[in-house]
Amino acid sequence: MTVALRPATEDDLMAVGALHQRSRVAAYGSFLPAAALAEPTPEAMGRYWVERWRWERDDHRMTVAERDGQRVGFSYLGPDDEDDPATGLLNAIHLEPDERGRGTGRALMVDALGAMRAHGWVRAVLWVLERNTAARRFYERGGWTATGARRDDRIGPAIVSQLRYAREI
Repeated sequence: MTVALRPATEDDLMAVGALHQRSRVAAYGSFLPAAALAEPTPEAMGRYWVERWRWERDDHRMTVAERDGQRVGFSYLGPDDEDDPATGLLNAIHLEPDERGRGTGRALMVDALGAMRAHGWVRAVLWVLERNTAARRFYERGGWTATGARRDDRIGPAIVSQLRYAREI
């Protein structure tokens, strides 16, 4: 069956958190230690999304992907975190691990870019873990290019490097 996209509701957020945690473990497990991925728990990740949504729902957009009535992915976008009014930030695309390679991530990316265009943004940016080569290839196939900007962040006790990617919309 095909994947369907829809706007997220408050009722989705705990399930989105659990999906997000499963996606992180699958995507980052080959290069991050287990301790870095043990926290937050799926429940804690759900509470994170409930709280984040509470503060950002007026200027951010979450889209949920469903297949056969089950949530299988989501995207999250909003204004650029560097306050460029012409630029939107793709904060996240996460999929259930067995959903990879089925076109769901691509559908979420195309949808996110369309939403950014409709918002009036002319450029899109995102941050991706440097060692997440699968995600980097995914975005590069979607027309994104590395800008040369980088930053360090934490996932649990691990320090990770992120690369900034951009593309015109």
